Amino acid sequence: MALHPQAARFRQQWLALGPPRTERSTPEEIRAVMRGAIAVNAIAVPGVETEEAAFSGPAGPLPVRVYRPSGGGTGRGVAFIHGGGWVAGDLDTHDALCRALAAAGEAVVASVDYRRAPEHRFPAALDDAYAVLQQFAAEAPRWGVDARRIAVAGDSAGGNLAAAVCLMARDRGKHVPAQQLLIYPIVSAEFSTPSYARYEDGYVLTRRAMEWFWDQYAPAIADRAHPYATPLHADLAGLPPALVVTAGHDVLCSEGAAYAERLAASGTPAEYFDYPGMLHGFLHRLSMFDDARDLVARLGRFLQAL
Repeated sequence: MALHPQAARFRQQWLALGPPRTERSTPEEIRAVMRGAIAVNAIAVPGVETEEAAFSGPAGPLPVRVYRPSGGGTGRGVAFIHGGGWVAGDLDTHDALCRALAAAGEAVVASVDYRRAPEHRFPAALDDAYAVLQQFAAEAPRWGVDARRIAVAGDSAGGNLAAAVCLMARDRGKHVPAQQLLIYPIVSAEFSTPSYARYEDGYVLTRRAMEWFWDQYAPAIADRAHPYATPLHADLAGLPPALVVTAGHDVLCSEGAAYAERLAASGTPAEYFDYPGMLHGFLHRLSMFDDARDLVARLGRFLQAL
């Protein structure tokens, strides 16, 4: 399918700007680019209150921003893990998205500012995300949440960490999430899938950028072989129900679809939905893309099943 007209217009504008090449940039430059790009598309989401908190992480306190719908809690909770290639992204880059998710899902959302690569490589970010999930569940009454009704969610690299958190919680047998919401997740370190071949350059997220991100997060082949780094190759039995979302014009599309298929084959309830005309990261552009607003509503409906 062709790019959605809204995505095609955005891509044309993006290419005209001559975007920086990730693989030729420093981590700080990538972080600045992401902060700037998302700030331009931020929207106001009324009816959501926030609270800054610090959770206990394996290497020290972790900043967490908690979002509550102003209309009152429903007992649902979401541990949210932001994307950004494990290198970029923070609480502010994903603020509007978390507000929208809290409102649509009528849920308390706890967004974690985990340690980032390359300063902190695999499994530092995963250990932080897992620690936040565990504390969120252990302190559920404080946040007005039922510990049995906590989902985990993330986009891109955050989707990778969300999937891995489910694996880790299952393996350790403690506070397994009730749902997993994986938004165009990274689940493999293979760069030869059909979507990599089709969209390797010129579609926002490139093959070389993904190679660079993996080099920052998990440069060692042994680490990339670990199921917590590449969940597509893990044992996927006994995991919580999943919603897996992909963007059709995205190098990650094939692996996301394969992950949903493998979850279902392993006996895990898995709902898969592809936005065929969209680009990677489209959910951040709520002011620009109708499909982004549709996806927020879809995520909200999935959460309301808790």
